[in-house]
Amino acid sequence: MVDPDSVLVPTLGRPRADEALSYALETFPDAEITLLAVVTPLGAPLSEGGVLERDEERSAEARASATELLESVADPDATDRVQIETAEGRPANVVPRYASEEGIDHVVMAGSGGGRDGLLRRFLGRGIAATVVERTPEPVTVLE
Repeated sequence: MVDPDSVLVPTLGRPRADEALSYALETFPDAEITLLAVVTPLGAPLSEGGVLERDEERSAEARASATELLESVADPDATDRVQIETAEGRPANVVPRYASEEGIDHVVMAGSGGGRDGLLRRFLGRGIAATVVERTPEPVTVLE
């Protein structure tokens, strides 16, 4: 396998995004990394403009969280090859679409692992990572 030029690391508001970012930085030392903070939209508007304002606030919070994640994981010398982006939507839809539209070569993400999330996934259906793998034509590494 040829090393990718660009790697997407989605942060889905889940634990273990630090592991995915660390893995991407170490495994692909020459790749440009996009840390994608995915913001799942809220339901129906509570009042005119209310959801937009809340979504903008949530998007800013997601970007701030991704910035903190980057600062806590990456060596300061590596941060110049990481860019932070935000996108709104269902993660299983946003990640494959973003990877395709932006010409990403590889996706690295944390899976749900075992424990409570793993049990819930067994009862309620597939997890986000499995759906991303299925929908993304580029290679996807899932850390379990």
